[in-house]
Amino acid sequence: MALKQISRNKCFGGFQKVFEHNSVELKCKMKFAIYLPPKAETEKCPALYWLSGLTCTEQNFITKSGFHRAASEHGLVVIAPDTSPRGCNIKGEDESWDFGTGAGFYVNATEDPWKTNYRMYSYVTEELPQLINAHFPVDPQRMSIFGHSMGGHGALICALKNPGKYKSVSAFAPICNPVLSSWGKKVFTGYLGTDESKWKAYDATHLVKSYPGSHLDILIDQGKDDEFLLDGQLLPDNFIAACTEKKIPVVLRLQEGYDHNYYFIATFITDHIRHHAKYLNA
Repeated sequence: MALKQISRNKCFGGFQKVFEHNSVELKCKMKFAIYLPPKAETEKCPALYWLSGLTCTEQNFITKSGFHRAASEHGLVVIAPDTSPRGCNIKGEDESWDFGTGAGFYVNATEDPWKTNYRMYSYVTEELPQLINAHFPVDPQRMSIFGHSMGGHGALICALKNPGKYKSVSAFAPICNPVLSSWGKKVFTGYLGTDESKWKAYDATHLVKSYPGSHLDILIDQGKDDEFLLDGQLLPDNFIAACTEKKIPVVLRLQEGYDHNYYFIATFITDHIRHHAKYLNA
């Protein structure tokens, strides 16, 4: 599968690159960002996947989070895909910020007209890792995932739906129980239909309840002043309760004064890189 390099910038001794390719799953051109640490010049490194939130592209994380120094130090290849298919000419795809373009929600849609292109779950768990493993110096056996908001939801469900695939998972302000939030109800109805039992397959709080117990260490940071926490969109307490019941190790850190943006992410990103490095470099 042909990759077209869009940009290349030296950063902390490694290279931050952006590529474009034709996606088989999404049936459109997709971009992804990849950071190759200095270590990748001489050996295969672990791969850490970042999933961004609503309205984001592959650019937000690489320009705003300040992850490069820690990724360079720990020798991690960090991959950040886009958040949805783009330019598919689907009626309504650009009408709202929280559905359609920039809002793929990391599900495989089953409803018309979305089901042909909106297959972000398969893209991030299957197609993209296969592409990365084939073209870059990564160790396919050492892979972890993290994300923010919609992408935090994505990271949690990808890890929970694939026991053993990811060595670790973490999230910033994830949408933890989307079947109960207005964001989740809107996108799940649109992508998955009105049968609410099908929504649970993409809800971290429900997935935890049937998780078979292969080791997974979960770290979540949540700003206490996050408007979406206060608005009932994120519901971390429900997820923590489900993890506690299943005895799955989870740390939820409520961060005083922080809200939902990249200033919050940048503050704690090094902790998350360390969390993953502990397992990826073990």
